[in-house]
Amino acid sequence: MNYPEALAWLYSLQRFGIKLGLENIRRLIAELHVDLGCARVIHVAGTNGKGSVCAMIDSILRAQKYRTGLFTSPHLVTFRERIRVDGKMISEEAAANGLTTIRDLVRNWNPHPTFFEVTTALALKHFSNAKIDVAILETGLGGRLDATNAVQSNVSIMTPIDFDHQQWLGQSLRDIATEKAGIIKPKIPVVSAPQASDAEKVIRSRAAECEAPLQFVHESYQKTPVGLSEEYQKQNAALAIAALRAAKIEIDDFSIARGLATVDWPARFQRWNDRVVIDGAHNPSAAHILAETWREIFSDQRATLILAVLSDKDLRGICEALAPIADSVLLPKIRSERATPPDELAQIFAAITPSLPYSITDSIADAVTLARAKPNPILLTGSLHFAGEALAYLQGKPAAFEECAQ
Repeated sequence: MNYPEALAWLYSLQRFGIKLGLENIRRLIAELHVDLGCARVIHVAGTNGKGSVCAMIDSILRAQKYRTGLFTSPHLVTFRERIRVDGKMISEEAAANGLTTIRDLVRNWNPHPTFFEVTTALALKHFSNAKIDVAILETGLGGRLDATNAVQSNVSIMTPIDFDHQQWLGQSLRDIATEKAGIIKPKIPVVSAPQASDAEKVIRSRAAECEAPLQFVHESYQKTPVGLSEEYQKQNAALAIAALRAAKIEIDDFSIARGLATVDWPARFQRWNDRVVIDGAHNPSAAHILAETWREIFSDQRATLILAVLSDKDLRGICEALAPIADSVLLPKIRSERATPPDELAQIFAAITPSLPYSITDSIADAVTLARAKPNPILLTGSLHFAGEALAYLQGKPAAFEECAQ
């Protein structure tokens, strides 16, 4: 298969939905002869901040001249963003060849591997071929039964845990934390951000059960500038550094400073220009942090809010968090089949803040045009999927359908 054909096949696997479990990925790893050799593995779970922590760790390690493999999800503009070696996205040729091999291997498997299982296997095989020194793996959903949990790690990282994906992970914070804390392995150190009481109890219990050394990181990193300049990113930086120390990976202060200064992670309060901010906040907790950061940067100046949210999210919670920083709201139709219809979001805003003006637009392009005609700064947010579509539009290169973030 060529690259477009390989992506078309991969995206066709979405018909199998989400199936949490490790049987398929373990079989894939074995039959693809994935061998990470002596590479150390950093495994990251949580609700918010996973990608930022992964990006910081990757940047610090590359500054220290380690050869890194970074696996994250979802992507923003191109599928290849998910799999990187030394900061470079997997090539179209390597992705196509790897997916062709996997397609031929799993043709008659029952159950058939899912989109995420195949993508995880592609990443691990790519890292195996590249002879990396350190693999940084971000969980896709949960942790205990996430495909990334089939790999033995050298440190487990828990970013802040909050409500998200309840249909898969459970309705209580304790249930969600139990699934995410499933990445904790016997005797392997655990480094955690501060957690809500119920989540902290679960993490402590799981770590004790596994006899895993546990450290909670409460301080923020203040020594040198962080490329992701929002205040909460300094907490993520401290977590990243603590995890590298816990994994006994040698890093010096110069590489920490250089790595954090140069880290690049789009759609996390990304200042596109002086007026436009893009952020992938996709749950109430992230939306509250986004609102706090907006006030830090813009003080009392309110945003022209361009919002699109996926239908499986806490719509009211997200709208309630963002309404206080909005002067007006534009609700575009976006490409994702999972998107909440704009008129449904309009009804929520009408119920919670009747005085807040809102408009429905046919596209991101129309929303941005209307927003630019207003004097306020512009905030595009609601999901990483929407952030990716917004970035593609602003870059003038809309993603092909099969490469829209999923």
